[in-house]
Amino acid sequence: MNNFRKTGIKPWDIIIIFVLIVASLVPTIVFALSFDKEESENSVKYAVVKIDGNEVDRFDLDDISSKKVTYHPSDTQYNIVEINEGKIRVKEDNSPDQIAVRTGWISEPGQTSICLPHRLVITIEQEGQSDYHIY
Repeated sequence: MNNFRKTGIKPWDIIIIFVLIVASLVPTIVFALSFDKEESENSVKYAVVKIDGNEVDRFDLDDISSKKVTYHPSDTQYNIVEINEGKIRVKEDNSPDQIAVRTGWISEPGQTSICLPHRLVITIEQEGQSDYHIY
């Protein structure tokens, strides 16, 4: 008791600090538990392809083993999209920076591949999630 008075720490200070540390970990634990629950309940993942903000295709990634699709946003532009065993990518396009091609494979809900010059956006959505849309 005498040591606490010398340092300026009171016994209740230690209890309060301990409670605050435990309380700061609660959101992380709750988030981790709810994320695992959502993943196991609905695992149907879709790749949504949009050009100029309009949905042009929707692929069930679990149903397609291998597929290639070519999109032509305009007369001089093209994007070759490849789907393979639960993942999707822009394999080839004629944009100057090749950002969508360099993004590579995407397969998890929330991931996005964007080709800005062609206004092509590919997103992965999971059925049952709050951001899942049916158009």
